[in-house]
Amino acid sequence: MAHLYSIELRGLTKTYPHGVHALQSIDLAIEPGSLVGVLGPNGSGKSTMVKILAGLIQGFQGEAHIEGIKLPSRAYARFLGYMPQQTALYMELSVFQNLDFFGSISGITSGRERGKRIDEVLRLLDLEEKRNEPAEHLSGGMRQRLSLGCALMHEPRILLLDEPTVGLDPELRLAFWGYFKRLAASGATIIICTHAFDEAKHCSHLAFLKSGRLLRYGATADLAGGLRNGDWEAVYMAEVSK
Repeated sequence: MAHLYSIELRGLTKTYPHGVHALQSIDLAIEPGSLVGVLGPNGSGKSTMVKILAGLIQGFQGEAHIEGIKLPSRAYARFLGYMPQQTALYMELSVFQNLDFFGSISGITSGRERGKRIDEVLRLLDLEEKRNEPAEHLSGGMRQRLSLGCALMHEPRILLLDEPTVGLDPELRLAFWGYFKRLAASGATIIICTHAFDEAKHCSHLAFLKSGRLLRYGATADLAGGLRNGDWEAVYMAEVSK
């Protein structure tokens, strides 16, 4: 059954002990096939929001729905992929073995199907020559590619990426955004947390966060009205000052 929104948040609030407000009354509705950049400085609530959607943080107030399923729930795990900020690979395992393991725990029970999907992911991320290389021998950029590949194994309809381009060289960053655009064009809904304002131009939609509050959400083309010389940070700061 198709849903009007892939992700819908209503009054989403997360308060930690001692009154620390990580998120404050977030209302957000994201349509299928959107490539959403969540922009904001460290501490703005980006990672907390994504971890709630990934099912890693509970005890929140308000409501969060993924394709009509109300959180907390594991019913949506089969169509959701998550790439954490910190690489979650098994370093002693090869590239193939990591992909095979994450494919199996994501519900691909057939070894033949996993093998076919592994070949597809290796081609997509240009990792074919590293197939049998242990993860511990990979460069930082290659590990990032493999981490993304693990999140893609079960062909998720919704992909949550927490600062996936941190530490990548400019060429690899562009390659990553090429992957993201192709996935969104195929119908996947993607949320990408970043504090790199220059990446905003690649997104179809942008959400500006500051101190746990949603300042603005909309299509990138609409928000570009105040854009000067590609300076998305200036646009963000203009929203903060309102």
